[in-house]
Amino acid sequence: METGVRASHWKLFILYCLLAEGLTQDFGQTQFICTSVPKDMDICTATLQNSVPGEDLKTTVMQLRETVLQQKETIMNQKETIRELTSKLTRCESQSVAEPGDSRGGGRRKEPGSKNTMGDVSRGPTDTLTQLSHTLQTLKQRLENLEQFSRNNSSIQANSLKDLLQNKIDDLEKQVLSRVNSLEEGKSGLRNETEQRGRVESTLTSLHQRITDLEKGQKENRPLDKFQLTFPLRTNYMYAKVKKSLPEMYAFTVCMWIRSNASPGVGTPFSYAVPTQANELVLIEWGNNPMEILINDKVAKLPFLINDGKWHHICVTWTTRDGVWEAFQDGVMRGTGENLAPYHPIKSHGMLILGQEQDTLGGGFDATQAFVGDMSNFHIWDRKLTVGEIYNLATCSSKAQVGNVFSWTETGIDVYGGASKWQFEACRQLN
Repeated sequence: METGVRASHWKLFILYCLLAEGLTQDFGQTQFICTSVPKDMDICTATLQNSVPGEDLKTTVMQLRETVLQQKETIMNQKETIRELTSKLTRCESQSVAEPGDSRGGGRRKEPGSKNTMGDVSRGPTDTLTQLSHTLQTLKQRLENLEQFSRNNSSIQANSLKDLLQNKIDDLEKQVLSRVNSLEEGKSGLRNETEQRGRVESTLTSLHQRITDLEKGQKENRPLDKFQLTFPLRTNYMYAKVKKSLPEMYAFTVCMWIRSNASPGVGTPFSYAVPTQANELVLIEWGNNPMEILINDKVAKLPFLINDGKWHHICVTWTTRDGVWEAFQDGVMRGTGENLAPYHPIKSHGMLILGQEQDTLGGGFDATQAFVGDMSNFHIWDRKLTVGEIYNLATCSSKAQVGNVFSWTETGIDVYGGASKWQFEACRQLN
């Protein structure tokens, strides 16, 4: 009888091992070890005490594999970042030595940061160098902006500050390059690294403060109407939005200064859309077509020639009666017509966008129709201006009027996507 019981226990043990072996098909190279079970112990209890459940083990293995893959990817990204930074900073250093007065760079603009411009000092070398590179590119972009400001104003003080900031950036680049070389050669100790990081941090803080002060003074001293909008790229995200809508109008005059050399077509200087009509009022030069004015999606071709890279003053007038329109360039009438959306008043409660054509209210931008260039002194009246009034605007006469529907002011316009505002005064060294 005892022999039969023992045989029964061994059969159960063998069956358990076979089942465990079958589970290994889900776990690749995982190895299971069969352990004998005392005859008086329940086999399920022994299994729970001496093994990990199959589902838990499978989950653990998958998590470990995912962790390894993520670590490998992180290491590769860090190596690539170091290579790119080393190459970029080496090129910057070469340019600085060859041309000490010209050391320009790009990068996305960002708001001035806190005093600790490098971030947490406990970061590793790769994080620190990445942050330094980004900070340098940001400062260079802001310096280029200040260079343009100084050119527009011919200010001796602005030029001297610009030169000082340029020299500081050159010195900073040399420090960063030296740091990269030291890291690659493995010769920098912890103490030397901390001291060098402190010097770079101090320089960055000082540089940020000087640029911020200069930018602040530049903006505070600028009249609100003495500015231009710049759209440097043809994108579907760069635009300016007028904060107020237009009233219902049975006539209008739209005037502006504009400069562009974009080809083909300068794009869309402005578009006004209402909930029921995306093309309520649009000025556009798209592809190889001439510039057009759209009212309620009706089109008239305008005789403007402005894509020569020079500043031009343009005006368009319109009245709902018979849809009569007139087009003026540089104070001179260049064309006229009628039957442009006759007896259709311009509707209110819409959205006025500068630099993009709207396919939907406030959106649906198409990069191929975006404006590329500069504009200023954009004004709208709810009446038809006379020939003399338009001539006064084009020649910057003291008798020139401002729009009674919309007048050009910085506080009335928000910019998005990289469009920018610069100091500008009409009729003063325009070309």
